Amino acid sequence: MVNIFCVNTQTSKSFNEGHSLLEILESFAPEFERPYPIIAAKVNNVCQGLKYRAFNSRQVEFLDYTSYAGRSVYCSSLCFLLCKAARDLWPEGKMILRRPISKGYYCALDKGDGTALTSADVERLNARMKELVDADLLFRRYEVKTDEAISMFEQMGYTDKVKLLRTSGDVYVNYYMLEDTADYYYEALVPSTGYLKVWNLSLYKEGMLLRVPDRHKPEQLAPFSEQSKTFEVFSENLRWNKIMGLDNVGDVNIACQSGEAPDLIKIAEALQEKKIVRIAEEIEQRMKDESNPLKLVLITGPSSSGKSTFCKRLSIQLKACGIRPISFSTDDYFVNRLDTPRLPNGDFDFDNFDTVDHQYLQSDLLKILAGETVEVPEYNFVTGLREFNGKKLKLEEGSVLLIEGIHALNPRLTDKVDESSKYRIFINTITSISLDDHNCIPTSDNRLIRRILRDFNKGAFTARESIMHWPNVRRSEVQWIYPYQENADVLFNSSYIVEFPVIRPYAERILMTVPKNCPEYGEVSRLMKFLSYFTPVSDKEVPSTSLLRSFIGGSSL
Repeated sequence: MVNIFCVNTQTSKSFNEGHSLLEILESFAPEFERPYPIIAAKVNNVCQGLKYRAFNSRQVEFLDYTSYAGRSVYCSSLCFLLCKAARDLWPEGKMILRRPISKGYYCALDKGDGTALTSADVERLNARMKELVDADLLFRRYEVKTDEAISMFEQMGYTDKVKLLRTSGDVYVNYYMLEDTADYYYEALVPSTGYLKVWNLSLYKEGMLLRVPDRHKPEQLAPFSEQSKTFEVFSENLRWNKIMGLDNVGDVNIACQSGEAPDLIKIAEALQEKKIVRIAEEIEQRMKDESNPLKLVLITGPSSSGKSTFCKRLSIQLKACGIRPISFSTDDYFVNRLDTPRLPNGDFDFDNFDTVDHQYLQSDLLKILAGETVEVPEYNFVTGLREFNGKKLKLEEGSVLLIEGIHALNPRLTDKVDESSKYRIFINTITSISLDDHNCIPTSDNRLIRRILRDFNKGAFTARESIMHWPNVRRSEVQWIYPYQENADVLFNSSYIVEFPVIRPYAERILMTVPKNCPEYGEVSRLMKFLSYFTPVSDKEVPSTSLLRSFIGGSSL
């Protein structure tokens, strides 16, 4: 017999060895409220599919779609459903899930016959997916030697998975079967297709958009959010990846194992510097417009996107253009800590717009733009108070004002400033590389790993604390930052083609400090699994001015 402690009910029960989570759920289900279907579970804090069998005593927490882990399981299963439907309809075709975007997944379909994708094709896919859902087919999981999986995927023409598995270093791997179709997913899947009730597939750009349920209201689709500028940045990066022959992580691993990592680092740095130079030159041209001269540059982005380092690098390029940048952060206008808005649980809501004394900031801003000399505050993060230490700003001829902060693009922050005098920059990490054709890399994972590294290296938070705070950070970003992304004059992508190979050794050491007995370990386990797919490389070729240095250390900025 094994003892199962259910977190949902805070009770324990005994079961015969080998019972599945589905069977265990039936016993506990009457004892706790389930507004939405259970689709996965955390076993000893690690996410597992409901077919997982318990042969030893375990702690189990059942999950629905409203949890981040549950959502990942659902979305991975939905992606397999789409890929299965496409393979049924176009056996010689190729389905590629490019990236998460616009509250869904952007997908490309090569039908194999050279013809363009049509609305009729999408309707056929929708119909086939519905047939598969109505049939309630099982997702069957198998564990085999890696060589066997490689041989199978070679026969299927999945060269992307072959390259990924060959470079992963695993002896055994898991794969899934849906009817006669095999696929590989590093997330767990739902037990059967009948669990996938909510989704939509439609034409989008040159491909399709697979929309998924709203995490807070799983019975309905997440609201569509048009992100044309974001999509263009992604498309640009994708074109560069193809030029370099790097479609997936397997390609990156092969290049790194062949000694090409130093060149890839140099190319990535050169591309970013080229974009920063272009932005500086555009600002220079806008400042020369005698009728509406540019005076104010607003820089924002979500957590760990690299805002501060970007601002410093842009300042250098502006100086090279003969412009004197004057910069300050919205953080210096934080209200005193005791006046900070609070979350429902009583914690400080540091990402709330009202955390910034925006009326005071705009008052100073208008004075500076009018040519006055203004003594600006400096926020003391130790005492939680604004201080005045003699820092004075004056906008002179040939100067431009740079304001950096998470709320910099919020219209309320500068609504009294002439629109023609503003230039808006949004920094994001738009990951253009995928694990393989059917496994995207969420942008949020990129930033979470960066934040863990930065917080740990600065001594601000442990890895566990960073992970604990992350859901609140993401909620605030959705509310306060991302709504203004498409309003930017330019979007700068701070992602790095070889970022994960470089940061893997640093991240693994820090993640291993999180104990297995805490709830955050589930996220640690997932991130460790994700990082294990990348061949680690040395950071010695990463320059001291790189955005990456903000997170791994050694920055000269």
